[in-house]
Amino acid sequence: MTLWRVLIGIAAVLLALWVIAGEQLAGVSADATVNARLVTLRSPIAGTVSVVQRPLGAPVAAGELVASVENALVDDVRRDDLRMEVGFAQASVARLSLLRDETDALMTVLEERSDRFRTARIAEIETRLEFARERLDILEGGSLPESFDIRPPRDVGPETSGAGALPGLRALWINAVNEQIAVLENALETARNGVFLGDGYNDAPNAEQRLTELKSERASLSARLTEAETRLQLLSARLESEQLRVARARGSELASPVNGVYWEALASDREVVQRGDPVARLADCDSTIVTLSVTESVYNTLNVGDAAVFRPRGKSQNFRGTVTRLAGAGAGTVYRNLAVAPSQRHLERHDVTLLVPDLANDQELRCAIGRTGRVFFDRRPLDWLRGLRS
Repeated sequence: MTLWRVLIGIAAVLLALWVIAGEQLAGVSADATVNARLVTLRSPIAGTVSVVQRPLGAPVAAGELVASVENALVDDVRRDDLRMEVGFAQASVARLSLLRDETDALMTVLEERSDRFRTARIAEIETRLEFARERLDILEGGSLPESFDIRPPRDVGPETSGAGALPGLRALWINAVNEQIAVLENALETARNGVFLGDGYNDAPNAEQRLTELKSERASLSARLTEAETRLQLLSARLESEQLRVARARGSELASPVNGVYWEALASDREVVQRGDPVARLADCDSTIVTLSVTESVYNTLNVGDAAVFRPRGKSQNFRGTVTRLAGAGAGTVYRNLAVAPSQRHLERHDVTLLVPDLANDQELRCAIGRTGRVFFDRRPLDWLRGLRS
């Protein structure tokens, strides 16, 4: 019985020594801090800043107004010049449109006059042709009234008229009437086709000739109107762009691009800033990470993608993470855009960055920037007990 007690005691001592050694020799960080990326809001224009009053560390939602910049001395001379050019272009378009409409109205009137002339001209030729055919029937019938008088063709000789005229002249008169009928029939056919034959004038009436000229003028007006409208469109587009530029240069609002906290005020209210000057700095709570330092021996055993466990101080809950960056010793430059800068002792060790996705789901630690803890890289003998406590 005494021997068993001795053996059990020795086993307990060995177990205690194993636990103590395992806990102490396990890969563990010297320090660990919840950190986040910083976002700097810069003024897009020169002007006077109006900052929304809020305390440092106040939560800021994405899209929420942080500050605004107003410039009362914006240069808008070019915008006024473009407005004047657009006005001139609009006047040119209106003038050409009016000329085109008046030309169309005049063309309508001339078309009506030309149609009336064509109708009357055809009716006139048809009337003359009808009477010429009646004269031909009278001549061919051989019965002439006593008072019949007709001027013979000019190349026959002395004029002879009346019922007692020479019988040989009848054939010449019939031939002359046939010629007149043929000419009238030809004139009627061409008139119906839009061509008017006559002695000493053109083949179209004055209204139709003027209508042809107006069609050419209207084509020129249409081309000039199209050019003026295109110019107006281009000037209007340039004016719209210039108005947008002036509006942006006159005032601009700075909204938060992230969900985070108001970390640092870099410009005071009513302060004059230049384009590109920083106005405020925000901490992005959606980019929460854990920054830590380890000894050289532990650092040399790590690789990007290794698993780790982060335990915040004062909490028994463990958060699983992944090694995302190994910066090594003296890694001060990698903290330029992070909320929490490293201490001097931190820089004397080797820097490691840990991605812990579950922190974003914890309402208390989601944006607990600066919260400290420890990170473990190896399994320790009492991990099972810590799991039960969690």
